[in-house]
Amino acid sequence: MDVEDLAESLAQLVLAGADLGELVAAIGDALDVHVAVTTTDGRERAARIDDAMRERITGAGLTDETGRLRVEWLGDRGGHEGQPVSGAHVHREPLSAPNQALGHLVAIAERGLTPEEIVALRRAATSVSLSITREQAVSAVENKYRGDFLRDVFLGRAGSDEFVREHVVGFGWDLTGPTIVLAAQIDPQPSYQPPASIEDRRHWQERFANAWRQVAAAVDKAIPIADFGSEVVAVLPAQDADAATALVRRLVHAVAGDKGGGRRPFTAGVGRVADAPSGLPESYTQARRALEVGRRFRGPSTTTWFDDLGLHRLIAMVPDTEELRAFAHDVLGELAGSTEEAITLRETLQVLLNTNFNVAEAARTQFFHYNTMRYRVGKLERLLGPVASDQNLRLDVAVALKVLEVVSR
Repeated sequence: MDVEDLAESLAQLVLAGADLGELVAAIGDALDVHVAVTTTDGRERAARIDDAMRERITGAGLTDETGRLRVEWLGDRGGHEGQPVSGAHVHREPLSAPNQALGHLVAIAERGLTPEEIVALRRAATSVSLSITREQAVSAVENKYRGDFLRDVFLGRAGSDEFVREHVVGFGWDLTGPTIVLAAQIDPQPSYQPPASIEDRRHWQERFANAWRQVAAAVDKAIPIADFGSEVVAVLPAQDADAATALVRRLVHAVAGDKGGGRRPFTAGVGRVADAPSGLPESYTQARRALEVGRRFRGPSTTTWFDDLGLHRLIAMVPDTEELRAFAHDVLGELAGSTEEAITLRETLQVLLNTNFNVAEAARTQFFHYNTMRYRVGKLERLLGPVASDQNLRLDVAVALKVLEVVSR
């Protein structure tokens, strides 16, 4: 098949509404190559690659542990630099629309492609780009409708549990059992990086949402996923607590990958189990709170369960950081300072609190001599008061240490 024949064949397929799988098959048959269409970061959207070639691709280190194709290692257009597949030629063509990167068309041939075949591959990339653009236009409308309905569910205005369950069936979703809400948000850019444009941030969010949809669909197509503009929300099955925890970790790990291919780091929060759709608003609020507090206390690129927040949950609700800092200094005095001695004594104080002021156990935990720990207890009580015996003072001190973790970040 010559260049024009392939171009015409693909154009007819696009006009007939063919999906990416059909386009990939046509390209592979015409050029006698293995073909994959990927997202911008290398997740497969469609592919025609046999098992033997997949083993060779994996052996060449061209996929990460989540199965992502490391497109950033494939060189420039038409190139095969970086990590070649033994005995094969790898070609990558960018897929794009005006002002938007759509992904990559990757072809792996057992032989070198002729100049005419490379031209045909580039023409094929145009047809694939048109097909993806069409799919995106349709998906944008569908995803907005689905997202709007899920937002109504979270706001408690979607209707009865029975209506919600029946309505989402039309989306291909399932809300018949206990569920948990997961909220994920791209982390802010580090201060040392130049600020991204609004257009760049929009594209990041689109790719982020698409990554969640693709990863979740690979597990269960009935999982509701929605893009709320600044966050992606998923409603996950939670009939079994251990299985739900494992699912969260699996999805987060798959979306994060190895950070290659332009993936953006993100933070996630998980709410409590909702037994019915009417419980989802509370689970969503908890997931967002876990995300915010988890990022604040544990840093970015983490996943936090609402039930794990503990006292941090209450401290984070105080908007006045200076008032929190004043409380910590009032209770801890010079122990709230940043000197090496203050930091060391705070560490010892926390160990003593954790061991209920059992001097012997605290000494073993910090590898101190018993008399050394007794001396430290005495010094702490001179600075703080009778913290070993006064339960109310001990509570204030414990809270002040937690507060200091907040205000020092």
